[in-house]
Amino acid sequence: MAAGLVISASASGVGKTTLTLALARAWRNRGLNVQCFKSGPDYIDPAFHAAATGRASVNVDSWAMDRGTVAHLVSRGVDADVVLAEGSMGLFDGVAARGVSGTGATADIAEMLGWPVVLVIDPSGQAQTAAAIAAGLRDYRKGVHLAGVVLNRVASPRHEALVRRALNDAGIAVFGALPRHAEISLPKRHLGLVQAEEQAEIDKLIDEAARFVAEHVDLEAVLRSAANWTPEPAANGLNVTPPGQRIALARDAAFSFVYPHMLEGWRAAGAEIVPFSPLADEAPDASADVCWLPGGYPELHAGRIAANVRFRSGLQAFAETRPVHGECGGYMVLGAVLTDADGISHEMAGLLGLETSFAKRRMHLGYRLAELAAPMPGHRIGARLRGHEFHYSTILTQPDTPLAVVHDATGAVIAETGSRRGQVTGTFFHLIAEDR
Repeated sequence: MAAGLVISASASGVGKTTLTLALARAWRNRGLNVQCFKSGPDYIDPAFHAAATGRASVNVDSWAMDRGTVAHLVSRGVDADVVLAEGSMGLFDGVAARGVSGTGATADIAEMLGWPVVLVIDPSGQAQTAAAIAAGLRDYRKGVHLAGVVLNRVASPRHEALVRRALNDAGIAVFGALPRHAEISLPKRHLGLVQAEEQAEIDKLIDEAARFVAEHVDLEAVLRSAANWTPEPAANGLNVTPPGQRIALARDAAFSFVYPHMLEGWRAAGAEIVPFSPLADEAPDASADVCWLPGGYPELHAGRIAANVRFRSGLQAFAETRPVHGECGGYMVLGAVLTDADGISHEMAGLLGLETSFAKRRMHLGYRLAELAAPMPGHRIGARLRGHEFHYSTILTQPDTPLAVVHDATGAVIAETGSRRGQVTGTFFHLIAEDR
């Protein structure tokens, strides 16, 4: 029987990921088997979880997934001693309209699994008000249980004492208080944290975070607050249809944004994944029956991609006889031109007419529900696909046949419809699940 906890916060950027990694590594160093999950549509944090625990982490998402899919995914924690679900944004932050089993809020997952919440509070610029915020979060929604809080970025012993006293008066347990510590700051870029595989010192950073947190947080008290948990029987599996039997998957620093559960679902359905690196000027495997280009950071490598003739010509030859699909960054690379942040235009694969630019950045962020107007690999006309879009590129032209009618979480139709030309398709959203 595992012990389950949710790590959440009052807002983004207060230290959820750092605390999750530190707890996971600290308990692992003490001989415990730790399993992590990520609540919400984040394809970067699971790689950090895996680095901390030695076990693959996946996303669970109440807007895009039904309860059976969530149950199936978390059941991998059955052999663990501790199971941690890291939240996204603030505890109750989701969308206004309910999705498959919730609004996408971390609180949905906490209530669904029956796991208490450890809240990270950053009391910078406040004292007793931090306790008022914690008490409000504790009482906001019946069915969500607050185990206690960890204070982060505490300014001084006096500051800590003021906040602790207010929390104690409110009946809220304080598991520890972390002073500011620059050595465990995780580097960021425009789509979130710099990816784990790009950080050579990531293991040392996580070890330092674990040491620091173990020094300032009562690990035993946090563990005692966890709920004893046994996975409920999952009525269904992942419900993931692979796009082909043998999938050529672009995989390197420019093409790394793909949800782990999607790859697992493809393999579980019997598909074989053959990775290749566009940055290394590799073409998709000629024996594959479909090519998939995930998102990532092609805008940081646009010149190199444009210069890699073997990749581009190999992809073009592949597309003459077999389906090719791109998500977000992969979609942009399938297009005609990508203009980088310096205003330099780079020729891409030219399999679609899409032209995009980072010269005038504008954030596009949110859940997406797409009804396919044409088939794409693994999905028929009329399929309802749930995904998430997060990028800063601007569409200059999107001249090809729209792939789908795409709505945001409020039901409003959006302009990022995706494209189709022959057997080539692309979307700005990253696929999470198909409605069944």
